[in-house]
Amino acid sequence: MPRPTVYSSSRPARRPAGAAATSSAVPSEPARPAESVAAPAPSQPAGRPQAVVLSRRNLYALWAALLLLASLLVASVWLNQRSVPRKLTQEDIDQAVLRTLETTTLPSAAARAVETIAPSVVRVVGFGRSKSGKEEVERGVGTGVVIVDKGVILTNLHVVQGADRIQLTFHDGLQTTATITGVQPENDLAVLQAHKVPDDLEAASLRSTNDLRPGDQVAVVGFPFGIGPSASAGVISGLGRQFTSPEGKRELGNLIQFDAAANPGNSGGPLVTMDGEVIGIVTAILNPTPARTFIGIGFAVPIANEASAVGMSPF
Repeated sequence: MPRPTVYSSSRPARRPAGAAATSSAVPSEPARPAESVAAPAPSQPAGRPQAVVLSRRNLYALWAALLLLASLLVASVWLNQRSVPRKLTQEDIDQAVLRTLETTTLPSAAARAVETIAPSVVRVVGFGRSKSGKEEVERGVGTGVVIVDKGVILTNLHVVQGADRIQLTFHDGLQTTATITGVQPENDLAVLQAHKVPDDLEAASLRSTNDLRPGDQVAVVGFPFGIGPSASAGVISGLGRQFTSPEGKRELGNLIQFDAAANPGNSGGPLVTMDGEVIGIVTAILNPTPARTFIGIGFAVPIANEASAVGMSPF
């Protein structure tokens, strides 16, 4: 009777060491390579790389925050330590002015006055005929001052009286002729109208003599002996003076006496304050000798008289 088949366990029985395999044993599978049967290395838990990346980002953010805080701290300390601007005091102003005066050469008051009035000063020449009547000769040289920028000019009457032709030379060099439009013999004044004027002609500023006092500084600008424009400076010597010409032909009153140098050719020119404002028109010098040169006393017609000569109020 056949014996029932007996199946062995799936796990082969451990054989004794050195026992030989019988021919009836089922051949075993070829042995796998060592690497195929080696136990796999334990795998890294899922999500670990992401954790490392997040930690680095957090570290960068932490450093950035620390740098920002440090910057804010430094800025705060700097702002707190910065000195608050000190209020400017009068002593500071005085010291600044003193330093400026010590290090800067300022123009004199007379220089500023001359610079102000110079664009309004005009050279005036009167021409007439020679004794033979064939030639035009220069009869007199004087000065004028522009009082209206349309070309209205004040000068002395004796500069242009009897002239056949009057020639003007303006500050910019423009030469033109002029016509007498008004006279005031009692004040030796004449009003001229220029036939041409510079585009940028400047009229002088006029000032009353009411607040003037002896000792106030003044300047004279003109063409003494035809040379110029020339400037001189001095003070007011007196007010309300009288003058009679050496020939006895002119008697003038209410004059300003001054000691700034003036000579023939200055007649008709402006007498100005240190602000460059015209207070009078130079009209005469006192010299009891025939020399007709300046010895320290000059006279000017007050501006109020001059303005009335042209029918205008200067103030």
